[in-house]
Amino acid sequence: MSDVPLRPPVAATPSLAELRRRYAAAFQPNPWIYWIDLLASVVVGWGAFAAAAISPFGSAWHVAATFLATVALLRASIFIHELAHKKRGTLPGFEVAWNLLVGIPLMLPSLMYVGSHAEHHRRSVFGTNADPEYVPLAHWSRARIVGFVWTVAVLPPAMALRWGVLGPLSYVFPPLRQLAVGRLSTLLINSSYRRPMPTGRQARRWAVQEAATCAFFWLVVWAVWRGSLPWTWLVQWWIVGAGILVTNQVRTLAAHGYANEGEELDSTGQLLDSINLRSTSLLTRLAAPVGMRYHALHHFMPSVPYHSLATLHRRLLAELPSAAPYRHTERKSILRVVAGLLGFGDGGALQDELDVSADRAAG
Repeated sequence: MSDVPLRPPVAATPSLAELRRRYAAAFQPNPWIYWIDLLASVVVGWGAFAAAAISPFGSAWHVAATFLATVALLRASIFIHELAHKKRGTLPGFEVAWNLLVGIPLMLPSLMYVGSHAEHHRRSVFGTNADPEYVPLAHWSRARIVGFVWTVAVLPPAMALRWGVLGPLSYVFPPLRQLAVGRLSTLLINSSYRRPMPTGRQARRWAVQEAATCAFFWLVVWAVWRGSLPWTWLVQWWIVGAGILVTNQVRTLAAHGYANEGEELDSTGQLLDSINLRSTSLLTRLAAPVGMRYHALHHFMPSVPYHSLATLHRRLLAELPSAAPYRHTERKSILRVVAGLLGFGDGGALQDELDVSADRAAG
């Protein structure tokens, strides 16, 4: 087990208010970067998707195009995380465009994350049983973790049925509405989480997104029934959708230590339970796009836009003392963190370090 001080003094790190003043420019989103990145990812993603769908199944061209579609649409999908952290009006029209180009075609409207993700960042909720995005994975068996990754492959058709069939029916049958909202409308990893019913303006936004997603579902069904859209495109949609979800699930394993078993953590404990990835390899960049490599920094400063994270991370490492808690959030790569979580190789030592960090933070 590592003998590095795992619970350094909080005073070793400048206050968040001080850092916000010093790096004020880093907190300003650049609309041009957001729009160009999203649109480029969408064009490449759906272009590669179409190329794969018309290629002979299993051919080299089909495999390559499917891979490219999965990677590009994963990147486009991850912008839902940015939407969850942006105040309304910060990027005019961006959420609507994202839903039309990415969320609705993939059956992932932004309501599935915008709103619920804020709970994951609340100090009194993070790492507890009320956190929709945290479970004590570090204490799970290897088989259970593998199942956690692969079971999401069945979600694309399930989500299509949720928005196309259960959605409209739930407005007619109140008990079904409670189930649809509480259990079937949130991107989460904590199956015990229950989403509260939307109210006011939020309920209206839900109704619009649900109606649009339902309409798209039935438009596709109609097109397939008429023969205008080959059914093989639906198979390709499932393959790419499952690839996106499985890849993101693996990336999720490298976002936190997942050693906390429901205890409330202070800000330092939450920081030490979060992970920054040092690797700049192509694999890590593709699997953790749109700033996801700097997850600890994101939890430290949630309002920093993704395009500022890399520069801000380098500046913090250049100025923070060796005892600063932030320095203890770095891990080499996704594969090393996942290996530690599964108990393979020297990754196990990394997981031990995370376990002790979380234990001391909870204590």
